[in-house]
Amino acid sequence: MPKTSHCGAICLAVAGFTCFVLCDTAIKLAGQSNLPNYEIVAFLGVFMSILIALFAASQGDLKHLWPKRPARLLVRGLLDVGNNLCVVIALRHLSLTLFYILVFTSPLLVVLLGRLFLKETLDLRRAAAILTGFLGVILAVHPSRSTGKADWIGIAACAVCVACFSAAIVWSRVISQAERADSMTFFSGLVAAAVGLTAMLVHAVPVTPRLLLALFVMGLLGTIGSVCVFTALKYTTAATVSQFHYTQLVSGALVAYLVFQEKPTLWMLAGATLIVASGLYIAFHAPDSGTTSAG
Repeated sequence: MPKTSHCGAICLAVAGFTCFVLCDTAIKLAGQSNLPNYEIVAFLGVFMSILIALFAASQGDLKHLWPKRPARLLVRGLLDVGNNLCVVIALRHLSLTLFYILVFTSPLLVVLLGRLFLKETLDLRRAAAILTGFLGVILAVHPSRSTGKADWIGIAACAVCVACFSAAIVWSRVISQAERADSMTFFSGLVAAAVGLTAMLVHAVPVTPRLLLALFVMGLLGTIGSVCVFTALKYTTAATVSQFHYTQLVSGALVAYLVFQEKPTLWMLAGATLIVASGLYIAFHAPDSGTTSAG
């Protein structure tokens, strides 16, 4: 793999995950309303698909948005729906700080899934690092033991979110060599819109102009972040991309403090230290290869 391509992929990954932080902030703000979870996901999908379509049209490239193998992207889109729905639920019950500490387990799970499905290397030391990371999760959630049932709902939603996101990252690595990044984002948006709008036929809540603006910003940031991550996966391994998830520790903590006045506890910091340390160990000892086949 050319060094420039690898460095470019890292920059795209960092930019994408930073956009996801801001998108999650918009989701948390929208979650303070009485909108149903599926309605927020529906707006996210609608705005993502519209924005991608408009950009493609401006480039005269609209006809290439439809994927070459829609069935493969349908799987990716459904994983995205599960991820986004659980993100909304988790952010309604957890602080932004704790949410990000928990989602930092995703790179660890990506390594495990990469070993199972992409035949990426997993030696004993990297396995020990993964176990250390999950020990960090136990420490991080310790403060929530006395804060009531609501936190456990958020933690459970976060666990499902991590599972869906990790599976989606690995699956994206498989299909990204044959599919365009904008096509993958567009199709995921369509799936989210279809699922959410179908649920809204049963029950929907009116949206105020201010809330609509927050939902639009959410969709815009989610679109930019998705395109960046999908593009990065073309040039490096899933495990490498996922390690830069940890940049959200800085950007997420800063946004949580500035917007929600949240401060991490010592237990959260201790857990986050173990999770990040284990992830960085895996990142620095990851095989320097991007030769995984795209299937």
